[in-house]
Formats: sequence, structure tokens, C-alpha cells
Amino acid sequence: MTAITESKALAETATAARRVALIVAVAFFMQLLDSTIISTSLPQMGESFGVPAVAMSIGITVYMLTMAVFVPPSGWLADRFGARNVFLVAIALFTLASIACGISQNLTQFVAARAVQGLGSALMTPVGRILVLRNASKSELLNATALITWPALFAPVIGPVLGGFITTYLSWHWNFFINIPLGVAGLALVARFIPGDRASETRPLDWPGFLLTSVGLASMLYGLERIAHPEDGAMPTVALLVAGIFVGCLAVRHLARAKNPLLDLTSFKIQTFAISTLSAGTMFRVAINATPFLLPLLFQVGFGLRPVDAGMLILAYFLGNLGMKTVTTPTLRRFGFRSVLVVNGVIASLSIMACAVISPQTPQALVAALMLIAGLTRSMQFTALNTLAFADIASAQRSSAATLSSMLQQVAMLFGVAVAAALLNLSQIARGGPALDLVDFRLAFLAIGAIGLAASFRFLALPPAAGAEVSGHLLRS
Repeated sequence: MTAITESKALAETATAARRVALIVAVAFFMQLLDSTIISTSLPQMGESFGVPAVAMSIGITVYMLTMAVFVPPSGWLADRFGARNVFLVAIALFTLASIACGISQNLTQFVAARAVQGLGSALMTPVGRILVLRNASKSELLNATALITWPALFAPVIGPVLGGFITTYLSWHWNFFINIPLGVAGLALVARFIPGDRASETRPLDWPGFLLTSVGLASMLYGLERIAHPEDGAMPTVALLVAGIFVGCLAVRHLARAKNPLLDLTSFKIQTFAISTLSAGTMFRVAINATPFLLPLLFQVGFGLRPVDAGMLILAYFLGNLGMKTVTTPTLRRFGFRSVLVVNGVIASLSIMACAVISPQTPQALVAALMLIAGLTRSMQFTALNTLAFADIASAQRSSAATLSSMLQQVAMLFGVAVAAALLNLSQIARGGPALDLVDFRLAFLAIGAIGLAASFRFLALPPAAGAEVSGHLLRS
């Protein structure tokens, strides 16, 4: 009877962990969809506000910089006020700011609303991860991470398509109003199903650490974002990147010496966390994030396809992301993290490099098959990296580890786009061509794939049993 009771309790715990992860995933989807959907409606928004479309980019910049400033203290806030409470506030801020964006009458109002949206987004991602980590046992961490990973895979793919449809057939305002039902549902689900929590000890806020990490991260991210816009001049970009690196070094030095640091850097002493987030993980995320940026440009600029035709090919990429979800967990349990990250990473990188050899004459069925493979392997690698990062993290390190992971993923996301844009621009300049050509995309895909390959072999540094407690992989002697 005791065994039955214990088994029932374990099943209920697993169900609760999956429920928390699914609720957090809904909030993540709202956040990531918003960040990708807005780009399609900038010309219409500029026309509505009476400003040039290029001036609307400030809305994206302010959102990103506000996120950079408030991501570092998110873990401290979760410990001080409770992760559930902070997550509720984050969703409420994001939803209310979405309404404010939708009803904005001029650029000033819109920028102010986007700043508040950025604050909500900054708190949402790391604190959402903290909630999942606190409510999932190690045996359930793989399934829980797979659930909160799907928004990062799907939103960048469907966001531009959905945004284009809404802007064309409704109006740009509805790109923001779509967040209202998602936000209300998220608030209700969090309040109903996620238990309250608060750390047993509260540390004073490390103000020097907050200022240094926020300024360093903001400078780095803004500098990376500017690489994709070379027409603005190189010197400000270089200055921002140098300042970001310098201040970041000061931040690391301070955090390593402070009595109560804002972020606990001892997580980087754990090999699985360091490799999956800082070294090989960041390198591979650059390749992962560069690909969705390059593919639409390849199909529309390189192949000359209509947006709708390019969208259909990108849909195969999306279906690949979706299709892998059912086999990720059993694959990791069968082969383990190290083997999957190396072998799947190589296949994913080769699929990226294969994009360099397709042309407008390549049969569309073959291109769609390549997109499917690229999407499948991207999904597997993304889930494996995000799960392995927290496989060996102690409970006392979770808040800082979740925050550090979020910061590094933001850097990798913008760095991936920046590297891809820089490769395209450099290739065009070297050719002396007046516009991008297919050869520029080929060079970019080869280089991005090479980055992924280098990262894949770096995972060989992991021990064969890395993350075995989470994956359930049993080594055979």
C-alpha cells in the first residue's frame, strides 16, 4: 500500500511540474511572439505616427535595452519577493504595456509603452525558469524544459507570418492586442496552479553589481544590434562593444569579490552549466539564431521568391521544430546528452551548410526536406542544451544560474543575427556588388555552419555520464 501511495505521489508531483512548465511556456510564447511580430508592421506604424519607418526601430531598441537593464536583478527579486509573485507582476506589466502600445497615438507614447514591456519581459524569462526549476525534480527536468523550449523555437518562425497577416487584414494595433487574452489567461493560470514560494534568506541588493552588469549587458547588446545596421557608422558600434566588454570585466571582478553578489558566478564552476551556456552552448546558439534570420532573406532576396512562397518553405522548418518534440526525451534517455549534442550538433551544422548549395533551380521538395531536417535537429539541440544547463545546479544556485543563462542567451541571439548580417555585408563589399547576391548567402551559411561544427566537437569535453540523472541514460559497461 505504501508503494502505491508513493507511486501516486510521484505521479502527482510529475503532473504538477508539467503543469507549471506549460503555464510558463504560454507566457514565454506571448513574450517571444511579440518580439518577432512587430517587425512586420513597422512601416504601417510609422505611417500612423507620421514618422519614417526607420524611426520606428527605436521601439525595438528601447525594448531590448530595458530588458538588458532589468534581467540581472531578476533572480534577486524572485528570492526577495517570491518567484510566483514576480512572475505575476511581469505578465501583468507586459499585458498592460501591450494595450498601451496598441492605443499609442504618437511615437513618444509608443516608446514609453515599449520600455514598460521590456521591463515585464526582463522579469518573465529568468523568473519563469526559476519557477520550473523549483517545481520539477531532476527526473522531470527534461520534460519540463522541453515544454518551455518550444516558444523559443516556434515564435520566431510564425511571428513574421502572423504579423504580416494581421497587419494586412486587420491593423498593426492587433499585433499588440493579441497579447491581451494570452496575458489574462497566463495571470489566471499562474494564480490558480503555481504555488507561492519565497527564499528562506534575503540578501541585500548588490547595487554596484546591478549597475555594472546592467550597463555592460546593455552596451554589449546594443552594439551587437547595430552590427546589423552598418549604415549607421562603425565607430559607435565599436565603442559600444568595447565599453560592454570593459564594464562586463569589471562586473565579473566585482561579483567574484562581493560578499553578497547580485549573481553567483560559482555556477560556471559546474562543467555541464559552463559548457552548455558559456562556451560551446553560446557558440551553437549563434548558429541556431542566425539561421532563421538568413533563411527568409535567402528565399526572398537570393531566390527571388514571393513572401508567401518563402513562408511555405519556412513552414517546413517550423514543422521540423514541432516534429522533434515527441522523440527528444526518449532519444536523450537512450543515448545521453554528450552523444546527442555531438552527433545531432554535427547533423544540424551540416544541414545549415547544405543551405549554401541549394539554388532557385533546386526542386522545392528537396528544399523543404532540408528545412525539415534543419528544424528537427535545431529543436533537439536547443532542448538538450537548455536541459543540461541545469542538470547539476544546486537549489541555492538556481536563481543566479537562471539569470546568467537568460543573459547569455540574449547575447547569443543578437550575436547570431549580427554575425550573419556582418558576413552578408562583408561578402557584398568584397565582391563590390551593388546588392546582395546568392553567393553572399552561400558564404554566410558555410561560415555559420562551421561555427556550429566547432561547437559540436567541443561537447566531447563532457563526460559520457553528463546529466545522466536528468536524462535517465544508463551507461553500459
